Amino acid sequence: MHVLVINCGSSSIKSEVIDTQTGRRHGAFTIERIGERREGSDEATSRLRWGGAWAAAGGDDPGQPIAGSDHAAALAVVLPELRARLEAADLGLAGVVHRVVHGGERFAEPARIDAEVEAAIEALIPLAPLHNPANLAGIRAAQELLPGLEHVAVFDTAFHQSLPRRAQAYAIPRALAREHGIRRYGFHGPSHAHVAAAAAAHLGEDLRDLRIITAHLGNGCSICAVEYGRSVETSMGMTPLEGLAMGTRSGDLDPGVILHLLRSGVLDLDGLDRMLNNHSGLAGLSGVGNDMRDIEQRAGEGDEDCRLALHVFAHRLRKYIGAYAAVMGGVDAIVFTGGIGQNSALIRHRACQRLEFLGAKLDEDRNRDARVDAGADKVARISADNSRVRLLAIATDEQLELAREAAALLARLDEIGTTRLAHRTEVRPIPIAISARHIHLTQAAVEQLFGPGHTLTPRRPLSQPGQYSCEETLDLIGPKRSIEGVRVLGPTRSKCQVEISRTDEFHLGIDAPVRASGDVANSPGITLRGPAGSLQLTEGVICAWRHIHMTPEDAAHYGVVDRDVVEVAVPSPTSGRELVFGDVMVRVSPKFALEMHIDTDEANAADLLANSEGMLVSTSGVARLTKRKVVASQLV
Repeated sequence: MHVLVINCGSSSIKSEVIDTQTGRRHGAFTIERIGERREGSDEATSRLRWGGAWAAAGGDDPGQPIAGSDHAAALAVVLPELRARLEAADLGLAGVVHRVVHGGERFAEPARIDAEVEAAIEALIPLAPLHNPANLAGIRAAQELLPGLEHVAVFDTAFHQSLPRRAQAYAIPRALAREHGIRRYGFHGPSHAHVAAAAAAHLGEDLRDLRIITAHLGNGCSICAVEYGRSVETSMGMTPLEGLAMGTRSGDLDPGVILHLLRSGVLDLDGLDRMLNNHSGLAGLSGVGNDMRDIEQRAGEGDEDCRLALHVFAHRLRKYIGAYAAVMGGVDAIVFTGGIGQNSALIRHRACQRLEFLGAKLDEDRNRDARVDAGADKVARISADNSRVRLLAIATDEQLELAREAAALLARLDEIGTTRLAHRTEVRPIPIAISARHIHLTQAAVEQLFGPGHTLTPRRPLSQPGQYSCEETLDLIGPKRSIEGVRVLGPTRSKCQVEISRTDEFHLGIDAPVRASGDVANSPGITLRGPAGSLQLTEGVICAWRHIHMTPEDAAHYGVVDRDVVEVAVPSPTSGRELVFGDVMVRVSPKFALEMHIDTDEANAADLLANSEGMLVSTSGVARLTKRKVVASQLV
């Protein structure tokens, strides 16, 4: 499948035609200085350069001047010629993908562009005033010039929509934050998604089994904690200004500094904007510009300002790596990407110093010799053989990520449930059960809590075959408060596990991660109190990832497989409106019965109330699958 990728910046357009199966580029073009005019003239100064297989002979192409008063005018010149080149090569396009910087809270996945999506992108202009207008102009121009093709938008912020609320929120008045959309959105999503998937493929493991820290280091820099395929923390915030020190951006800065500069009259608002975005970071610290190669060279020659720039850059990067390892309760791989991350052995060396406590050990020879590019040598391992944490340099390919995410939508791979099954007479509703707080125990734990030789006493069968609630209950003793009479479910398991809701989590004073049932590694512990004694669990407390149990026959009916992540619509029995749950995991086994499990907080949000007694409680609600989530070059 061949996809045209269009990336419209504030004054430029970058575009490639990509084979999404092989990653091969069949041609490219770049238009720069859109909207600029010669001094004292109305003549536009925009220049077009063809690239890839269409590049001018000789390699040093100054570009041809074109009429580029705006993005629409520039595309009106180049797209007809692009179509002619494709026709001459007998290549057809399956669709067009557009990069959109800000998707706000609305977009968590790529979107097929229609009037509603266009309006939503336009409504988000206040959050990205330099980029979203250009993105939207490119979309509208391309749709007019290529009307027979489907157009898809991929959002820089979408990958980070899985951030938990505690990672999204700033500590400012909530009413003010809601009114102005102030929260952490994160950026560089396609890059973080791409290299996380590439790391998993290189390691021969499922992305959903890994905790990965990805560091995108270029002129813009950001770092991301990818826990089991989902972004759970990232350094850029409401804008790309927060976080790591960057080429020309300051990154993290005490807001009091801004107040001080404003009150002193040294800078006005526009001056502050220019200083923080264009004259800070490596450029501001070094005094010689933002090119890491120049800074490294000058530092080696004894320039103290350049040495300080390197120290600040690496120190902040290492600080974030340690913090994100703590957020995820450990890390399996650390990835360096972007122009600096892929090419600077010095920065990788400095960033990995003193990370041995995490189990991350750098091999200095591998690090010095590492060379990566978007071709065959995409990944280089730079960790020592005895390093528990794998250290990798990976070439990012954001354009390919955009193309592949769009290809999934163009192939309708996101469509499941009633969308894909519209031609069938039978559409199976999915029963919903409320998974209230409960406990799973090992046999050893049963005997410690209830006495030697004790076995669990079945009380009532549950909807899942072979599972049952027990007569036995236990008290949960948290750091802050306790919850009494929590039901034990049977049969016994190989590991103890306590599933609670977010409300329970706050009540107990525990920070429990959202995990699939059975995945309790590096989760917090708790004290269980029973009639024969107490048991201190060192790990095992989770908030269960909302999920659907299916048989293989059900999965075939819906067109999904085990561990797919889907979107589910649940109609409210009182209002009749649908509440949409994203990030619902599908679990498939012959031992399961078709049923969606949500916790008590989610049931309350959906108006699905039942008489819960600390176990799995059926409701009258039903759900329908709406679509599969598309992210990280694959369906996860």
